[in-house]
Amino acid sequence: MPDPISWALAWPYYLTALVFGYLLGSIPFGLIITRLAGQGDIRKIGSGNIGTTNVLRTGKKHLAALTLLGDMLKGTVAVLVASRYGGPDPAVIAGFGAFIGHIFPVWLRFRGGKGVATYLGILLGLYWPAALAFAAIWVAVAFVTRYSSASALVASLATPLLLWFVFDRAQVAELMALLSVILWAKHHENIGRLLKGTEGRIGQKA
Repeated sequence: MPDPISWALAWPYYLTALVFGYLLGSIPFGLIITRLAGQGDIRKIGSGNIGTTNVLRTGKKHLAALTLLGDMLKGTVAVLVASRYGGPDPAVIAGFGAFIGHIFPVWLRFRGGKGVATYLGILLGLYWPAALAFAAIWVAVAFVTRYSSASALVASLATPLLLWFVFDRAQVAELMALLSVILWAKHHENIGRLLKGTEGRIGQKA
């Protein structure tokens, strides 16, 4: 059981980390980048999602790349800043906040993305070898299936297991397991389309 005195001293750091991560994670890079590029509202094409895969459906690969980078880095920055000023526990909390912020951004009436890029960015900040493993699994599944959603689902399922059994990073594994459950829940429509064979493939335009 945590020491009550230690908790009383630490909770402001935890709350600050959570709020900081949430606000950073809620920046809708996909929407901002496509609007600045004159592509209109990305929510009105394809799946209506603000993430990289839907931006790619505009046919503008450079915009999709910028979206991926932005959505990743907001998770990474949240973790690294919280780690620098608060330590490992606030870093984990900030990562959780960034993920929730991306999925439920206050600026878009809590209708955001599905969290894959931010998931990867959080991993990169907390334990980069696991981020490399996630990326490798994603690429392998995408190469075989050309389904972005299937790649994310498989990679997010494998990552907590690798963190726990291979990398021996229990705290990070617990966080990523929680994020994986949320990520799978956000992909419920994709799972349905995958089962029906109607899911859009990578590179398919709207």
